[in-house]
Amino acid sequence: MIKKLLLAAFTLFCSSLMMGQTTVSGTVNDATLGGPLPGADIKVSRKAVGTNTDFDGKFTLTVTDTPPFTLEISSLGYQTVTVEITKNNQVVEVSLKENATALDEVVISASRTPERVMESPVTIERFDSRAIKNTSAPSFYDGLENLKGVDINTNSLTFKSVNTRGFATFANTRFMQLVDGMDNSSPALNFALGNLLGLSELDVKSVELLPGASSALYGANAFNGIMFMRSKSPFDDQGISAVVKTGITNQEAAGSNRFYDASIRMAHTFDDYFAAKATLSYLKGTEWFATDNRNTFNGQYVAGDRDSDINYDGLNVYGDEVSTNIRGVAQVLEGLGLAPAGAAALVPSVNVSRTGYEERDLMDYDARSMKFGGSLHYRPWGNDRLEIIWNSKFGRGNTIYQGANRYYIKDFFMEQHKLEFRGKYFFVRGYLTAEDAGNSYDTRFTAINLNRSWKDDQTWFGEYVGGYLGAILGGATNDAAHIAARNIADTGRLVPGTSAFNNAFNNVTSNPDLSVGSKFQDESQIRHLDANLNLAPYIDFAEVQVGGSYREYKLNSNGTIYTDFDGPIFYDEYGLYSQVQKKFMDDKLKFTGSVRYDKAQNFDGNFSPRVSLAYAAGETRNHNFRASFQTGFRNPTTQDQYIGLDVGRAFLVGSAPDNLDRYNTPQIALSGAGAALAGTPAVSLSGRAAYENAFSFTTANQYLSGATDTSGNRIMPTKSDAGLVRPEKVTAFEIGYRSAIPTGDNKLSVDLSVYYNEYEDFISVENVIAPLYGNPGSAEIVAGSTETQGERAITALDNGDFTVFNAYTNSSADISSYGATVGLNTKVFNGFNVGLNYTLSKFDFDTASDPDFEPGFNTPEHKVKFQFGHTNLFENFGFNVNVRWQDEYLWQSTFHDAVIDARTILDAQVNYKIPSIKSVFKVGGANLTGQEYLSAPGVGAIGSQYYISWTINN
Repeated sequence: MIKKLLLAAFTLFCSSLMMGQTTVSGTVNDATLGGPLPGADIKVSRKAVGTNTDFDGKFTLTVTDTPPFTLEISSLGYQTVTVEITKNNQVVEVSLKENATALDEVVISASRTPERVMESPVTIERFDSRAIKNTSAPSFYDGLENLKGVDINTNSLTFKSVNTRGFATFANTRFMQLVDGMDNSSPALNFALGNLLGLSELDVKSVELLPGASSALYGANAFNGIMFMRSKSPFDDQGISAVVKTGITNQEAAGSNRFYDASIRMAHTFDDYFAAKATLSYLKGTEWFATDNRNTFNGQYVAGDRDSDINYDGLNVYGDEVSTNIRGVAQVLEGLGLAPAGAAALVPSVNVSRTGYEERDLMDYDARSMKFGGSLHYRPWGNDRLEIIWNSKFGRGNTIYQGANRYYIKDFFMEQHKLEFRGKYFFVRGYLTAEDAGNSYDTRFTAINLNRSWKDDQTWFGEYVGGYLGAILGGATNDAAHIAARNIADTGRLVPGTSAFNNAFNNVTSNPDLSVGSKFQDESQIRHLDANLNLAPYIDFAEVQVGGSYREYKLNSNGTIYTDFDGPIFYDEYGLYSQVQKKFMDDKLKFTGSVRYDKAQNFDGNFSPRVSLAYAAGETRNHNFRASFQTGFRNPTTQDQYIGLDVGRAFLVGSAPDNLDRYNTPQIALSGAGAALAGTPAVSLSGRAAYENAFSFTTANQYLSGATDTSGNRIMPTKSDAGLVRPEKVTAFEIGYRSAIPTGDNKLSVDLSVYYNEYEDFISVENVIAPLYGNPGSAEIVAGSTETQGERAITALDNGDFTVFNAYTNSSADISSYGATVGLNTKVFNGFNVGLNYTLSKFDFDTASDPDFEPGFNTPEHKVKFQFGHTNLFENFGFNVNVRWQDEYLWQSTFHDAVIDARTILDAQVNYKIPSIKSVFKVGGANLTGQEYLSAPGVGAIGSQYYISWTINN
């Protein structure tokens, strides 16, 4: 038997030797510089068989194909050349022309079909692997901020959110991020956690950004913009490459700290049929410390600190949100006989807060990220007619997320798995996204429950009142009495760094019950199907595409985020779309029309049309004019619908009809007067109270502060009109112009766009004040009383018996935004790259029409970005400099509102290539001026980052 097997193997081996082989050799030159072009790709057309040129631009390729066949010769940033091979041992010599401008690069996302940037019917930005090699930013993701119209908000060292055209938060649910066609958003949080589960920079083929509404092709969340990250195929980019990067981050609060960032990519094509790749990335560093301890009240900075304000509430201090009126405490103590008669009269009617903990005491600020990705690629016919791809990605790490509170996302794990069938004219893919919150926790509740673990609130405030009375009766001044009272109440306080503090901290952060703990549990999932078919092989009068998608959410937080106390919540949505693209007037005029229909489980369906025209003028068609009308919509997120979360300052309640009665607040203690009226010492409110039984936040606060109208009458609170949330819509108009204007030996690329957006049913989170008894606006008489329910609700305000809800609703206000971008790029002085772009962003909002609504535009009105560099200043040496300036702007969020100062940022890098070891060394830095700045109030101030990197074989 063994002899037969050996004979068969020998026969196969000999047969393979006798198969026809064709050898092709040659040289590839740079048509512009005149010298050899190393690293150019040479491959058999539509197959994976290929090689690369060496340092001298030479190559030798041996294939089993028999002439004639076609070779494709290409290099990033150059125009592809095809050569017909007609005989064995043919010698080829070609020169590749560099693309005149970035407008010649090919993009896919604008119309779901390949087209040059110059011909795109809408605004698009592109960032490819060549730009990544040349970026001065510490990572390719950071480098995206140098594109025009793009903002990056830095939440932490490892979590940065991309946004375009305003209305940005760290929870950026209006902007979609796709990686190889997979939505990169967290199933529970509904937005992408930066590049935590994204791509290694070694594996990035290109990044394309579409600012503005893109719902017509990409669905509900492509509302304010969409970003596509495409990875390299192992059929096209093979071999082993690696990068090692290290350096320091420098911040006044944190000092200087080392960081490490390393990645490796391995890709191999086994034959024409099968290829595989794997990537691994690891990053470790120290987060930017958040140390803004300024005093706050109602989302604004106020005067005072812990030493001067007995009701101090520091921005990055937690636990001090727990506050009460100490006269009310004294009245209770007096009523129970625990204080002498008349004691309450000696205690002022003022609020006092518990002593909190600084954020630096509650986080180790360990920034960490590990990502692994692997894919298997199979081509049944040995060419690109059909490719079957299995792709899996895994990410684990630590980061910080700022929403209503500051959350330490610790040991967070996320995975994605995709099966895709794709050809030249179609794709069908399905993928699963799953996550595990790991040991993540809420810092605010960590501090609150740390305090309660060593002394409950009732005892602490009781001791405070007792200490105050004792000091006053002993002759102390009011200020001295408050100091003495706090010292007495804080007796036994856990001190950060001690074993007692650490033990209590571990107990709190490992407990998901927010009444005693702070841990988040989450194992939510997204299941998604997506398909597209281009009918070009069957229809020749126009290019027609059809497609659709289906998505199911499985919300599984065990009641720590969502109201899924009794099991997972399932929620689904689907969409169908079609696009027609037709060229006229000798292909100078291109019409693109598309429409999409989307339906979500709890809402009526929506149609999203898009129409655009692009006209190529001039003899060489180098003047492109475009105009588009687009609509977009955004379904309320799963949080908007099903959240049920106590964040300390308020209760967050989603407004899905089946969610209103699923959530109930913890028992809330009533005042003595309130307990007498309600007949109970404490009550719990359902989520329905936020939408049906609450006061307008603005008018209630005006009433409580004693504000009067122009006639001198006290302003009375009115019932909130916050309704159940509906999908929001945008109508977008845009015109643009692109051109490549000859300037001597080079060309000046010009890209200009102007847009105007109108919003309808803008989704917002509004604070409302719910009385603990009574019903705002109701004329119904309270049983056993002469008061109406509406009057009883006002009595609740007078007694301090109310709580705050965050209601997810829609604004009735007229909201619009508009802006413009212009980008100029050229080469000067024999190869120096110069780029300049400007972005204008503005919005209009009638505050009087909806005083409780905060639009959260969160974008500077003016941004200017400048780039200057040379990829080969002299042999193997290059450099790049980026400067960004933006003016001040107002940041609004549920965490805090504040004006963010104007800033100027300088990044730079120099690099040196050593071809003999296929290496590039780079030294650079971000924010080289050292002037620290904030992306938003409450985050860590961003200092400087310096790095050195070694990239091999990429």
